[in-house]
Amino acid sequence: MTENVLLIYAVGLALTVPIAWSLGANDAANPTDCAVGSGAISMKKALALFALFAALGAILQGYMVMKTIDRGIVPRIDLIGAFIVVLSVCIWLFLCTWRGLPVSTTHTTVGAVLGYGVAAYDVSQLNVNVIFNVFLAFASSPILSMLLAIGVTKLIEFGLPRLVKTPYKLDKLISAMLIGSLIFSAYSFGANDIANVTGVYVTVTKEIGGMPDRETMLLLALLGSGGIALGGFTWGYRVIETAGRKITRLNLTMGLSAELSNALTVYLFTTIPYLLFGWGLPVSTTHSSVGSIIGAGLARGIKSVNRYTVLKILAAWMLTLPCAFLLSLAMFKLVCWLLM
Repeated sequence: MTENVLLIYAVGLALTVPIAWSLGANDAANPTDCAVGSGAISMKKALALFALFAALGAILQGYMVMKTIDRGIVPRIDLIGAFIVVLSVCIWLFLCTWRGLPVSTTHTTVGAVLGYGVAAYDVSQLNVNVIFNVFLAFASSPILSMLLAIGVTKLIEFGLPRLVKTPYKLDKLISAMLIGSLIFSAYSFGANDIANVTGVYVTVTKEIGGMPDRETMLLLALLGSGGIALGGFTWGYRVIETAGRKITRLNLTMGLSAELSNALTVYLFTTIPYLLFGWGLPVSTTHSSVGSIIGAGLARGIKSVNRYTVLKILAAWMLTLPCAFLLSLAMFKLVCWLLM
């Protein structure tokens, strides 16, 4: 193994740390926005729970989606490809986080992997079935979380007051349930989103280190989890403010229904496809989270949703995948030209 190969690998793997930081800073809002926005927990405590349970999700179930990112979309991501994908994701996420936009890390990663795949392989070599299922999950996950949030909001508003008669005790119960759903949502986030950064390095790390798949994924999950926690604590508050308070004002009931809907949606897309087909689907936890908040807002009327903020977020989402695709494709072509 040449020194150049080791250098490129070391630099690329080092880039996963700021990528993980950007992931935590941009996506810490997904499990925490509802709890913070409704006032059930402070920002600092929510971020501490996020860091702990996102790490557990990444360690225990992160391999389900890592496999999809590593070799589900394209046949194989080589050393140069992994470096280009990671750099492209890092650049786009940093720009969007700097602007305070809850942009989808999953869309960014999938767009960058597709850009590399189109540049490095014949289109016929791409796994069309997996790509189709990923895009289907992109479209259906926010709709599912929104519909779940509408239904759960109505169910909670109808059922809980009949079980707990005292308003004070009812608020306490909902607050406790909301913190529990935050934990579940953070776990689901870690299981799904850890692949967005570390997934591209599974094959390369396995080949260089001579380790089995599962041990390689565990090592990369540990590396990514540390960066995610750091990003959440240092810059996550920026996007939490946008997602939790500016889309719609949340009360405890709305926060609980939105958080439960988000957690269930992400966990189901992570786990069920893997158990059935061997590929966990990388869904946008940002899409799911914001969709659930919109659903909770719609449950009490369209006027409660800040449509300007929603449109601003949608514009960022629509730009993400094509921008990441083009950035990754152009950078890979440029590197190949320079190495010729």
